[in-house]
Amino acid sequence: MPLISLEDITMTFGSRTVLDGVSFRINKGDKIALIGDNGVGKSTLFKIIKSIYTPDSGKVVFHGNTIAGFLSQNMDEMDLSVGVKPQNLIDLEIRKAELERTMSDNPDAMDEYAKVSAEYESLGGYDYEHRLSQALAGLGFKSDLTDRDLTTLSGGEKMRLCLARLIVERPDVLMLDEPTNHLDVDAIEWLENFLSSYGGAVFVITHDRHFIDSFAQKIIELDGGKIREWKGNYSAYVVQKQEFLKSQTAQIEALEKSLEHELEVKQTYFSHRNMSGYHQKEKTVDKLTEILQKAKSQMPAEYAKMNFEAIPKEREGASDKILLKVTDCAKSFSDTLLFSDISFELKADEKIFLCGPNGCGKTTLLNMLLGKLDGMSGTVLISQTAQVGYMGQFVPFENDELNCFEELTNRCDLTITEARSYLARFGFKGDDVFKKISVLSGGEKSRLYLCCLLRESPDILFLDEPTNHLDIESREILEDALKNFDGAIVCVSHDRYFIDKCADKILGFANGTAKLFDTYEYYRKSLRKPVEAPAEKKEDSPKNKASLRRENAKRRQRISDIEKLTEQLETRQKELEDLFVSGAGESEYKEYADNDAELKKLYEEYFSLCED
Repeated sequence: MPLISLEDITMTFGSRTVLDGVSFRINKGDKIALIGDNGVGKSTLFKIIKSIYTPDSGKVVFHGNTIAGFLSQNMDEMDLSVGVKPQNLIDLEIRKAELERTMSDNPDAMDEYAKVSAEYESLGGYDYEHRLSQALAGLGFKSDLTDRDLTTLSGGEKMRLCLARLIVERPDVLMLDEPTNHLDVDAIEWLENFLSSYGGAVFVITHDRHFIDSFAQKIIELDGGKIREWKGNYSAYVVQKQEFLKSQTAQIEALEKSLEHELEVKQTYFSHRNMSGYHQKEKTVDKLTEILQKAKSQMPAEYAKMNFEAIPKEREGASDKILLKVTDCAKSFSDTLLFSDISFELKADEKIFLCGPNGCGKTTLLNMLLGKLDGMSGTVLISQTAQVGYMGQFVPFENDELNCFEELTNRCDLTITEARSYLARFGFKGDDVFKKISVLSGGEKSRLYLCCLLRESPDILFLDEPTNHLDIESREILEDALKNFDGAIVCVSHDRYFIDKCADKILGFANGTAKLFDTYEYYRKSLRKPVEAPAEKKEDSPKNKASLRRENAKRRQRISDIEKLTEQLETRQKELEDLFVSGAGESEYKEYADNDAELKKLYEEYFSLCED
């Protein structure tokens, strides 16, 4: 059942068309992620649905009594003037109080009081504050809002409060613009579970691919003013899009070859003055040209516009050479201990990611390793021959009056052709190479900085949240470059998809220290395990021993069953992947996505059983 319909929406800003005939529906129970490059118009689309913007043409239809709740990534657009509780509940509370005062003198007020009370109850008024406090706690809001001036809240606190209010109000459609921006991992996981089980529709703008995988059943991709819909979560979208691009590219190449042939035949007819044949071929050429243009229009705008690539370098020593060694590292600020007892080694081709909640000391440790922060205890040894590269959350340029071409050539010895070719791989094409750094967006500055940094090919690359300013496509190209980078990496990141793809090991922070883990999931599992008080040792009775044997037998049988199930599913996934090459329908893509989700659950259960 449709809740909201968008019909042929067009929106322009100046000479730029942001939305070009966009049409789609949000149906009851839909879980949709809206993705696309930075600046393509995702937030604009949200604001049109919310009636903040009026489109140049087309319309938005709310079916029936559909109510949409909206969370902006810009907190200035969110109304906190009504306080914690929504205005409709406040109005009903005032009316209830008025009726309570007059009921003794006015018997007719009893009927109205019963109606007002029933409406108040239907809106969840009686337990609203309790449910709000639960939502706030789940989202990591630690402050008490009693008697607080809400205008003094930080940006992150405002976002959590606005999101919690929406969650408790439970609108028919939850519309969330970058909801994970100010949330830590625990809060994001809580929100993932909530959205997955939410009874209404969910429509979310986000660059967090792991977050999308957790709840989305449909992807809407906005590109070049047009949209394309994909079934399943982000992982399913990646498979489908790869196959679409492969088949579409093959179709375009075949059409171009056919068009070239028809043009040659047409010219031959003309040369031989065969005008009837010439005019017939002219119609064929026109038709082929039309089909070719339509096929090209379905390709992403500026397809393959970026191509991050680490430059291979001849490095000395073996790949297992120790470049960095940290022993018993600790750091305090005043009398407060931030962390202690941190020890690890970094090998020449190893990628270690620093993970943990906000404020645990990840960036502090990174700065200590770089020698930018004093006052630590312990030792940090770094190879004297190792060249080091660093990129922080805010990229600095010594002279922002230089253009992109000048910045690169000042840092690297390149010819004009080499420099322009290399900049093009990072999205700076044509006249873009002569853009001054001062006019670049945050994402463009990050790309330029990475361009120069990867060209220098350091032995150790230190990175602090490198994906923060990048859209999904840029993140994935960066990930491929870092995955293939043949040096060592120490990286702080909260991007779980990025971590899973690139990390060899996780230095996970918890309880004032940090330890190495093989995977991010193992690190998160270690945090979920309850801390139990040591129990007194008791002698096992024969009955307890028999029960234990039965439990172990069940566990072994389940492990065996899972191994067989995963083998079957993995075989089927390979068969489906082969089908994608020769052509597959919607049912095959859906089966692939369902199998992928099932495999993840089985892997998790398997590792849990093996650890017991």
